[in-house]
Amino acid sequence: MKFIKIAFLFVFAFSAAQKGFEISDQKKTVIPFQLINNLIFVPLNINGVDLTFLLDSGVSETILFSLDNKEVNFNDIEKIKFSGLGESREIEGLRSDNNIVNIGKNFKDFNHTVFIILDESINFSSHVGIPVNGIIGYQFFRNHPVEIDYITKKITVYNDEKAFTKRSRRYKEFPITIEGNKPYLIAGVEMTSAEVDSKMLVDLGNSDAVWLFPKLIKDFVYNRPNIDDYLGQGFNGDIFGKRSRIHRLYIGDYVFEKPLTAMPDEYSIQSLKLVPDRKGSIGSDVMRRFTLIFNYPENRIYLKKNKDFEDPFLFNKSGLDIQHDGMTWESDLVKVETKKNTTDSEGIKVYDSREGFQYSFVLKPKYSVAGCRKDSPCYVAGIRKDDKILSINKRKAGDFTLQKINDLMKSEDGTKVNFEVERKGEKLNFQLVLKDPIPYQDAN
Repeated sequence: MKFIKIAFLFVFAFSAAQKGFEISDQKKTVIPFQLINNLIFVPLNINGVDLTFLLDSGVSETILFSLDNKEVNFNDIEKIKFSGLGESREIEGLRSDNNIVNIGKNFKDFNHTVFIILDESINFSSHVGIPVNGIIGYQFFRNHPVEIDYITKKITVYNDEKAFTKRSRRYKEFPITIEGNKPYLIAGVEMTSAEVDSKMLVDLGNSDAVWLFPKLIKDFVYNRPNIDDYLGQGFNGDIFGKRSRIHRLYIGDYVFEKPLTAMPDEYSIQSLKLVPDRKGSIGSDVMRRFTLIFNYPENRIYLKKNKDFEDPFLFNKSGLDIQHDGMTWESDLVKVETKKNTTDSEGIKVYDSREGFQYSFVLKPKYSVAGCRKDSPCYVAGIRKDDKILSINKRKAGDFTLQKINDLMKSEDGTKVNFEVERKGEKLNFQLVLKDPIPYQDAN
């Protein structure tokens, strides 16, 4: 799965003061989350309606782009326009002030501003596999230290200075700057041999490891091998560029070997307003390797390795972009054991256990091919965009989650994966052989 990266800037000035989220009479509050493709999804309630939002440190405001057939009564609405990453076009939307937003049991904002996008094409639920209603960013982090534990899938928001200070002693501390309501960190970027200190956005809403902006880096040369690829979607359309690997990324003493790197082309970032000296982003495929604490009020981030720190940076080697197409009823033949009460000739009860089978009807996901990169294993095998996926390795496609499919596509080189698809009413079978198109190669 490629992450549908959404970033934007407003075409109007916004300086209204907000009190923001507060914790009521508690030293801390704990919020469970779902982790899908390195991305964090939190339960969020707006004006009494339960929704699901992506937690994204790379956006400055709260954005809603889908209600999934739910009805929310928004307060104090006015029309606005958005522009941002992608092709050049503006998108109409709404701004709604003074909404009541709850996250978890005790984390509340009684005067929350929500920006509502009216363009139905801005929606990445199909690429995640669960209904996603929007994105929340700066307002979640602005008032309190926020600890994110990727292993337990829990967020702890601290409201007690002593408890937080005691907790943070176990972490390494780094300075950050908050610019445009987003956090920036100085990291070392080593393309081939020389490490260069670089200002990077810490972007939890980006599922990649690293993004770099070639236009903003002096004497930039693409590492080889590299591929042309679709990188995601912004408010203004599709984002294209190259993918490759760099030699190393450094955050203080932490070193990451051969991280995957996406590099959007100049056309895709022409509408993006960048802070001075920014060179790129550190995404969630790096940050998930830590338990981390954002402390916006003190301009600090705290990091501690977790058990996934040494994971290799794996790429979807198939070239497939698979999307979730909703749910369908499927019948499964399941074994059931029945017990029959009988009485023998002497009046003694006898239990006769027998095995039988019955059909159970369950809702299962449907998948299709959203894209197949040219010259990739899926393209060579013959799979094409809009193919409906019926089975994978002779198992029904509905037996897989989207996460499991994407994990399978990151298997070791040489792995064979069999697909049965439907194309224009015809069933077709394909076998693709996985191969990493961008293994790191030392410069000669």
